[in-house]
Amino acid sequence: MKLNKYTHIYLIGIGGIGMSALARYFNKKEGINIFGYDKNRSELCIKLESEGIKISYNELLDEKINKLKELKNKSLVIYTPAISSDNVILKYFRKHNFDIMKRSEVLGCISQNIYTIAIAGTHGKTTTATILSHILYSCGKQLTAFFGGISKNYNSNLINMKNSELLVVEADEYDKSFLEINADIAIITSLDADHLDVYKNKNNFYKAFIQFSKQIKKEGVLLVEKSISNIFSAPKNGIKLTYSAIEKADYYCKNIFYSEGNTHYNFFNNYVKSPTSLITCALPGLHNISNSIAAISIASFIGIKMHDITSAMLCFKGISRRFDIQINKKNIAYIDDYAHHPKEVSETIKTAKNYFPNRDITVVFQPHLFSRTNDFASEFALSLSLANNIILLNIYPAREKPIKGVDSEMLLNLCTSKNKEICKKENLIKLLEKKDIDVLLTLGAGDISTLVKPIKHLLN
Repeated sequence: MKLNKYTHIYLIGIGGIGMSALARYFNKKEGINIFGYDKNRSELCIKLESEGIKISYNELLDEKINKLKELKNKSLVIYTPAISSDNVILKYFRKHNFDIMKRSEVLGCISQNIYTIAIAGTHGKTTTATILSHILYSCGKQLTAFFGGISKNYNSNLINMKNSELLVVEADEYDKSFLEINADIAIITSLDADHLDVYKNKNNFYKAFIQFSKQIKKEGVLLVEKSISNIFSAPKNGIKLTYSAIEKADYYCKNIFYSEGNTHYNFFNNYVKSPTSLITCALPGLHNISNSIAAISIASFIGIKMHDITSAMLCFKGISRRFDIQINKKNIAYIDDYAHHPKEVSETIKTAKNYFPNRDITVVFQPHLFSRTNDFASEFALSLSLANNIILLNIYPAREKPIKGVDSEMLLNLCTSKNKEICKKENLIKLLEKKDIDVLLTLGAGDISTLVKPIKHLLN
């Protein structure tokens, strides 16, 4: 479907991180009017409004929607799968036979006529995509890039240059969205099972990633983390490359060390046998080293010089809600992170323990989705029990209805930490006032992010 025929675009769920990037993308184009709906007036929505985008916050069929009916042939409706099929606005557009596309389908259309680098994987997509895009932008490449987080370098989830010759996009596995994308270069970072409400079992989950890899364009490139590389084949007439933060691969690292809040390591390009380069970046944690190696590998592969890559890495500021250090003092530290899968929770807590050795770690976790909590309850309990103290908020349901017997109390009972409790989100600040906090982590993909500023104000 050609997108340039539309003069009016309405986005349902416009405040989501992925949808807001699309709204910004189309808002940059001349002659297109952008509207949208979201349930909550989040900070992202407020920023979109400041950029001239009109947003409604209730499911009423207002004047903007009625006006679109008169311009139906020139109007496109985009929605996210997080939106319920019972949504009044979505049902209205369906009833009146508007052109309607999922966000993933739109990204697929955008990627058709541009050289595309797509990053897939259960974890690490946003960090890898943001680092790679930062390197390319810093080195003068004309690109468009969609992020699943807010880049601190650009204060946005979008880079959109006028004469883009390159697209960097996250290939999301939820709802099999990534199967809409046919990449020239694909990165696969990890394969920990998730979204079993969609895939039903791990085998189907793996099959979808294999299908994604088979859709890489002819003579394309697949870069895959070494530990999961065996299940993937090279693209037709193309090449498969591997990377790792812990073992030898086509691209790998050695001699990791930390100083003055930075991570340092030696980067090895085994693919072309080039000299070793010392990389310095602000992101802590082995998982982030792995993500940065993936990004650096592809930047190097497409011809960016290593001295330009190292310079770009030095000025990479990070991503909001990705081991996002809010406070770092001798007597108090506070980190916020998007971690919502057991593996991510584990890696974030381990990173905090390494970053703040011999200190008392308190984790506030908001489980995301009843289905994910149910599918991985034991794994979540093991991960959370790495902390000294656990505070669980109620499960954030997002698109889901409750599952009988699945709640935060069920999860808390599985955790082995001695100090553990449940707290309602609205009571968290009062609870923290009574605590002697040393190192605090807030984790989750729901609306726990709205507590970051109040918590920071309290702890400061």
